Amino acid sequence: MNEQKQTIMIVEDEILLLEAISKKLSLGGISTISCSSGTQAIDYLETSAILPDAIWLDFQLKDMDGIAFMHHLKQKERFTKIPVIVVSNSASEEKVKNMLALGVRKYLLKASYRLDELIPIIKHFIAEENSKT
Repeated sequence: MNEQKQTIMIVEDEILLLEAISKKLSLGGISTISCSSGTQAIDYLETSAILPDAIWLDFQLKDMDGIAFMHHLKQKERFTKIPVIVVSNSASEEKVKNMLALGVRKYLLKASYRLDELIPIIKHFIAEENSKT
């Protein structure tokens, strides 16, 4: 069986963290699309013929928050099928509830995990999502 390499879009405005996440995922066998803002990520999605298998989203970006980003995704039918996992520094019960209501599939608190621990979680998440289709 020819297994296609999975691709995840990383939306993170802290450049060093964005590079570290991308490198760790790449070493784990996942292709990455790195975006340092919500606007850059949306522009990429709007212009790309091939969409990522999942989106790793930091909730608080410099140009928008996760709620605004999810509202953008919900505006286009083809984007609503992309599973989104939020990995953020803050996770109030209300914020998590709002994001899940907007279609986020998983919400992880950065402080609860080392980056090395997040990679297997993300890989498992993508595999689970792909098995649903």
